[in-house]
Amino acid sequence: MTFFLQDKLLQIHGDRILQATWAEFPELNHNSIAITWIVYDPPVPVNTGGAINPQDFWNYSLRGFSYRGDQRIYPASVVKLFYLVAIQEWLEKGMIQTGTELERAISDMIIDSSNDATSLVVDLLSGTTSGPELPPGPFETWKAQRNIVNRYFQSLGWASMKKINVNQKTWGDGPYGRERMFLGEMMENRNMLTTNATAQLLHSIVGGVAVSRVRSQAMMALLKRSLVQSPAEADEDQITGFLGSGLPNNAQIWSKAGWTTQVRHDAAYIEIPDCQPYLLVVFIESKAHSKNREILPFISQQIAATVSTLASLP
Repeated sequence: MTFFLQDKLLQIHGDRILQATWAEFPELNHNSIAITWIVYDPPVPVNTGGAINPQDFWNYSLRGFSYRGDQRIYPASVVKLFYLVAIQEWLEKGMIQTGTELERAISDMIIDSSNDATSLVVDLLSGTTSGPELPPGPFETWKAQRNIVNRYFQSLGWASMKKINVNQKTWGDGPYGRERMFLGEMMENRNMLTTNATAQLLHSIVGGVAVSRVRSQAMMALLKRSLVQSPAEADEDQITGFLGSGLPNNAQIWSKAGWTTQVRHDAAYIEIPDCQPYLLVVFIESKAHSKNREILPFISQQIAATVSTLASLP
């Protein structure tokens, strides 16, 4: 069961956009894409500064569209969105203490998508560190500790979280030592997310109910992106080649992208003047298309154009 209602009109639009995408990129396999798209009808319950209490927020009826939204896919750096919420929960509950280095790591993890910064965040979340292989007993303890973030998201009771795995660090060259052992011989224990789970988590942040109103606002500040990018930033930013590239210049976007040689993903909350705000998560799982900087902007442009035809906000 999803946290939104599959809407017939959005289903028609979503199917049309998928067909247009496959026509534009005919080599993109139909099983290489997953989408979750939520449109916020008035009264809009998100980006209110946390004005709505959690109980009322979760009672709002949402309409959306999903294609393969429940499929488990390697998330690359989109997983950092989950580590962002978890570290804020730990700080809120006093499980860890803040500090200059932690705050720097949280910022760099989201703004720059730094893997090194994420390593520190995961260490502090789990009370573990990377290093050489461990004997069986200590390794079992280490693994149990590393699964604490999984246990946290399972404790939320959201159906969308049942399929996820968020216990691995993100890497440049790859894991070594105990980290490689933890990943599994066939990488069977690697991070896995769905677009539905990612959408629900982002929805909670934008709604001001992730951890607390104040911490949701702090997370929103980190996720805010500028659509104006300098040429020097184009290779490394989270707009060029992602959903932000398909938006008009007067739009606003809060997002977290992820990419490797195997995948290209983005998760975003978007506001366009005189249109209903919406949330869009798109995962592309294709070695042949992971470096393609045109697919996500194309989908984003199609979605934005469609939203402009829906009922405008009063």
